Amino acid sequence: MRFKTLADWLAWQEALHPKSIDLGLFRVKKVYERLGRRGPMPYTITVGGTNGKGSCVAMLDAILRRQGYRVGTYTSPHLLRYNERICIDGEPVGDDPICDAFERIDRVRDDTTLSFFEFGTLAALDIFAAADLDVQVLEVGLGGRLDAVNIVDANAALIASIDLDHQDWLGDTRTAIGLEKAGIFRPGKPAVIGDIDVPAAVVQYAEEHGVPLSWLGRDFTYEMLGGGWNWIGRDARLDNLPLPALQGVHQMMNASAVLETLHRIEHDVPVSAVSIRDGLKNVSLAGRFQYIPGSVPVLLDVAHNPQAVKVLADYLRSRFEGKTIHAVFAVMRDKDISGIVNNIKDLIQDWYLAPLQMSRAATAEQLLAVFDSFGVSAVRAGFADAAAAFDAAKRDAATDHLVLVFGSFFLVSEYLAHMS
Repeated sequence: MRFKTLADWLAWQEALHPKSIDLGLFRVKKVYERLGRRGPMPYTITVGGTNGKGSCVAMLDAILRRQGYRVGTYTSPHLLRYNERICIDGEPVGDDPICDAFERIDRVRDDTTLSFFEFGTLAALDIFAAADLDVQVLEVGLGGRLDAVNIVDANAALIASIDLDHQDWLGDTRTAIGLEKAGIFRPGKPAVIGDIDVPAAVVQYAEEHGVPLSWLGRDFTYEMLGGGWNWIGRDARLDNLPLPALQGVHQMMNASAVLETLHRIEHDVPVSAVSIRDGLKNVSLAGRFQYIPGSVPVLLDVAHNPQAVKVLADYLRSRFEGKTIHAVFAVMRDKDISGIVNNIKDLIQDWYLAPLQMSRAATAEQLLAVFDSFGVSAVRAGFADAAAAFDAAKRDAATDHLVLVFGSFFLVSEYLAHMS
């Protein structure tokens, strides 16, 4: 074996390929074919979208496991441990199976270079193939059409939402981005979109490729009750459902799309109303509106694009109305930083810019220029590390204030590690 520890494998993978993101299926598909199958292909649900992918995967996993299916989930990025990306029946896979999968991949790839994400995708598929799964739920990393996850022909596809993000790779319009995400569709296989504004070109793409497509607002919807909700499809409905345990009204759109997906595949993967209700009540997902009580309460959220931050701002208005909020913030330089700040600046009393030790992160100087353009002056920078920014925000906050940590998965990960 090339390496004995998972940490060594991951460090090597980060430097193996010249690009951290290299969209395209030729290299990864070639290695996947060389790996061969170690078992029957599980029923596959591929989940994409600008925002909401992780929530949809979590809900699908919770419901399907409650029904008694053996489920594997592949997600990214992770918050604390790489192993979180590859789970079987809700539990992260151990180091040894991942290292063994990496060894098999390395053995057959010859001189083909793979990105960090491609290595992880192949490892997940290899592990799942030998795990006697009933269902595998695969989260797209970036886009869809050229994402490594798309080497697998999904039995069903779910796109949680379509909005602007990763424009450098996916295009600068919702139409272009929607078409990239629609690349996970397969002829004759059900596809669901949890967005009410589906670009016409995406609908046309589905029609031309024989994809039975349904989307929120046309083929299914939901209605809120006092303490619950109803899901309403074209030819079925579920009444008096519990609200998803994941916080935020936007989760109703995600939950509705999940139920539509399950309805569309019910002949292959049947689930009961009891399993749906129990799954919704018990689903959990770290880093999404994650509230941590204490002498100064903290809210964690991985929102990192304008759409997600608008949802976060709406949640703050509804859940923490009138609360003084101190924000610890970091973001990648390739994001729409102005759009992010503009959508939430009016709710924040002061900002603490947390440095992240990675080349993709926006520098304090870049962030300060954005805040200056909006006339926001209550911004502190120059911290030695993210932990120092967290500590400063908590020191400045009163017990009835809220510290908000958001802008990047990596920042939320740093906070969770800092508190562990």
